[in-house]
Amino acid sequence: MQFLEAIQTCVVKKYCDFNGRASRSEFWWYFLGYIVISYAWSFIIGMITGASVMAGMDGEFHFSALQLLSYIPTIALFLPTYAVGARRLHDIGKSGWWQLLVFVCCIGFLVLIYFWVQEGDKGDNEYGPAPQD
Repeated sequence: MQFLEAIQTCVVKKYCDFNGRASRSEFWWYFLGYIVISYAWSFIIGMITGASVMAGMDGEFHFSALQLLSYIPTIALFLPTYAVGARRLHDIGKSGWWQLLVFVCCIGFLVLIYFWVQEGDKGDNEYGPAPQD
């Protein structure tokens, strides 16, 4: 699966689909896209915020209002991010509930990364057929 195809699959076709399986390429291309979108959006908001403060506007009010805009990608992509994470865990035969480890400091996130990089089960498993890559 290619970069744009992974983004389209996760955001458009399977926005809130926690069922089935996702290949490593689908997951990691989506994850890269999520990071790029988030950082680019934050950079744009940071440039606008900096420009409004330098222009002599009331920086405190504008900074707070614009800072809220920086959370738009996180909110918009919350469900597809956890959905593709669950599908990726399904691919290795684990429940999507393992993603709750992310709330256990950084060690939980490291365990999830370990799971996400593993090769998926060959053939069908309890979560469905192997993803077509």
